[in-house]
Amino acid sequence: MPALAVIAAAVALAACGTDSTSTSTVTETVGGSTSSTTQPTSESTATTGDGSSGADRTVTELTGFTSPTGNIGCYIDRRSVRCDIGDRDWSPPKAPKSCMLDYGQGIELRAGGSADFVCAGDTALGGGEVLDYGTSIGAGLLVCESEESGMSCRDAESGRGFTISKQSYEIF
Repeated sequence: MPALAVIAAAVALAACGTDSTSTSTVTETVGGSTSSTTQPTSESTATTGDGSSGADRTVTELTGFTSPTGNIGCYIDRRSVRCDIGDRDWSPPKAPKSCMLDYGQGIELRAGGSADFVCAGDTALGGGEVLDYGTSIGAGLLVCESEESGMSCRDAESGRGFTISKQSYEIF
């Protein structure tokens, strides 16, 4: 349990240099070429009358989950979702000067805010059950869907979020 408490604290503090007004979309792929992709809308991103995300599985406390390959590990609660990646073919942008820890090993989305790269000294890898392809998990308005192409997480109300995979990432 102490490791979970460390992760919980890190999730709460992880967004070094986050600019909540940023709305740009970036997808970086192998070889440095940049392209934009459109993510399909799924049922899991629709909000229900009770303010929840409509995900396949809903949680009310900090919960870890992992991609079927084990390469992506995430933690979600009603305040934020963070996904870290172990093996990737892309590089994150340069760390902000305010980040004195590891930078770019994952992406975090805060409820009502925008997604940004993680500045943290821990990892979300290896925590929690496998989230099978085609299924989703939600906490409040935050929802993540496991897809063969990667893990996609978004705020069902604002539509902001991210996709992360071995081949690329996108912040939208």
